[in-house]
Amino acid sequence: MSLIKNVSTIGGLTAISRIFGFARDMLLARVLGAGGVADAWQLAFQLPNIFRRLFAEGAFASAFVPLFNQRVGGKDGNDDAFRFANDVLAVLVPILLGFSGLSLIAMPWVMGLFASDALAADGARFDLGVAMARIAFPYLAFMSLATLLAAILNSMSRFAAAAAAPIILNLCLVAALVGGAMLGEGEAAKHQTGLFLAVSVSLSGLLQFLWLWFWARKCGFHLKLRRPRLTPEVGALGRLILPAVLGAGVYQISRFIDLFFLSGLPDKSITFLAMADRLNQLPLGIIGIALGTAILPALSRYIAQSEDGEAFRLQSNAVELALLLTLPAAVALYVTGTAITRAFYTGGAYTAADSIATGSVVAMLVVGLPAYVLVKVLTPGFFARRDTKTPVYTAAISLTLNVVLNLLLVPRLGVEGLALAGSLAAWTNCAMLYAILAWKGHFHLTGQVAWRIARIVLASAAMGGVLWWLVPLGTDWYVGGVLERITSIAGLVLAGMIVFFGLAIAFGVVNRATIGQLRRRKA
Repeated sequence: MSLIKNVSTIGGLTAISRIFGFARDMLLARVLGAGGVADAWQLAFQLPNIFRRLFAEGAFASAFVPLFNQRVGGKDGNDDAFRFANDVLAVLVPILLGFSGLSLIAMPWVMGLFASDALAADGARFDLGVAMARIAFPYLAFMSLATLLAAILNSMSRFAAAAAAPIILNLCLVAALVGGAMLGEGEAAKHQTGLFLAVSVSLSGLLQFLWLWFWARKCGFHLKLRRPRLTPEVGALGRLILPAVLGAGVYQISRFIDLFFLSGLPDKSITFLAMADRLNQLPLGIIGIALGTAILPALSRYIAQSEDGEAFRLQSNAVELALLLTLPAAVALYVTGTAITRAFYTGGAYTAADSIATGSVVAMLVVGLPAYVLVKVLTPGFFARRDTKTPVYTAAISLTLNVVLNLLLVPRLGVEGLALAGSLAAWTNCAMLYAILAWKGHFHLTGQVAWRIARIVLASAAMGGVLWWLVPLGTDWYVGGVLERITSIAGLVLAGMIVFFGLAIAFGVVNRATIGQLRRRKA
């Protein structure tokens, strides 16, 4: 398996999706602003989205892929693997229908549980939030089915279709926002825009499912609805999924915890966190999802075939590549976050003060960016060995620490403290996962890799120093005309890339040998 090739495929398409997502949030800031309808929409959108990432992309994919891979290429070809997938589908559909139905009925109570004091006190806005959440919630069912198809495609090393699917969501949301912007200003227009957004979310889920169904058929998988049967294989999947909810979904569970604490913070806090998280999700989604998705199928096959050396090499390469890409991104966003939010978010209903507040949250979120990506790289080392219990224990400790830190930091720092608490908890989880892998003899950093990581840290620090000096020079340009805003941010990005990659090459971190190692299919 060529790690660079597969990560480039997934990361490149994910990058396109994230760019559309960033454009979506720029429009959202200008049309809905912060607070009011914007807060109601963010909460309504996050509920199905967090469930999707937690159960579908997190737990389900992590448990399904190793079991599916054991059956790929057997004596019956892929027929046994496809039979297993259809057995899973037969059980999954009624579960999704039942969960979605109960959620729609209980939505007022669920919204009341997470709504801020300001949102709960405004009856019209609260009712709008409930309506938006109910309209958008079918997205969870569609995307859970789509995740099954994506897992099948990824297991067969067909990464492009699944990586491209999220682009559909952002295109639908952008279309809804453009339609909302044409309605004009005022609360009535904002309310209608919120309903447009909710409809577009569910529609995008259906379109993504159909997109992946088409490509799965081209790979030979024919989706068949059968009477649900709890076969031994499906039972094994269920036993893996339950602990994997914690092990693979710690980031999303922390988002639920954040919602609880956000409910006690002032108006606009949930919007500030959501807008800041978009910047954090750019590198997290592109790098973290790409690496985690790319290595799990191959790692499962290497371990199943007792190729321990190849498994070690693959995980080592993934850790090095993760830090090579996330450390400079985290440093750059920490230093330039406020400049970026001022340049891209300020305008329309989103004030300069809103942008500055969002930039402060960005700085606290990206403290944990490398850790979140490393967790996605390290947890496949457990899931590929069908060990879902260990990540549960580390995640439970991390989440407990997150709650304690929230209790300490949120009263003092507000939404910034909430973001920082999640980052520190993520580093704790990452450290525990690595220590246990090393203790069990599955993976550890060699001296050569550790020395390269140290040089990545030095190059990132030097880049951060240069950006720290450059940021104040463009203060007036960040809120100027469109050309001035684009030029100022492009200048910062270009300067950061020149400094970091120049030093990385000078330090020998990026060279032909490193790239060749990452591109190798066999050791």
